[in-house]
Amino acid sequence: MGSILAFGDSNTWGLIPGTKKRYPWGVRWTSLVQEELKENRIIEDGLCGRTTVFEDQLRPFRKGAEVLPLALEGNYPLDGAIIMLGTNDCKTMFNASEHVIGLGLEKCLDELEKSLNTKTEKKVETGKKHSVKKEEKRPRKISEKEIAHEKPLEPLMNTMPIYTEEELAEVEAEEENEADYYNEEDENLEYEYNDEYDDDLR
Repeated sequence: MGSILAFGDSNTWGLIPGTKKRYPWGVRWTSLVQEELKENRIIEDGLCGRTTVFEDQLRPFRKGAEVLPLALEGNYPLDGAIIMLGTNDCKTMFNASEHVIGLGLEKCLDELEKSLNTKTEKKVETGKKHSVKKEEKRPRKISEKEIAHEKPLEPLMNTMPIYTEEELAEVEAEEENEADYYNEEDENLEYEYNDEYDDDLR
């Protein structure tokens, strides 16, 4: 059985728009993939507000490129991964163009590539070794000339977001969504929100 990591934001977590609830198992796209790939195990790792490389001072640990290595190591060995990020990078407070967002996603893919390429060879039962073909590199890196007209990526990553009242309300609403535990219909097992557990986390 193979293991596939699904790493993303609220779309991967399964947030129901306009509510504080999560889509149940059987509705979330990750569960639909699991049903199709019965010989594989889909590992969900979704977090509301997660970005590719942008830091949100009011919501820490959202930089995907920073926490992805931990997810890859914690779920090792993996046979593949699905990365669904970039939606939250479009928020006006980050002031990022589609090109810069693409560079952020590329940074996440670099981390994934490093992890997959660590498996260069393995032993078979006979004790002999054989090479395992490395994952092919992506066609090319974006040249400096192509990004010369864009704002440098690192300064953007470390910029303190400036919230409008509307965006701040959106952030607070998403925080409330994450604080609410969900009822999940997975093998008839239900999880309920525990106030004491939440207090410990804070």
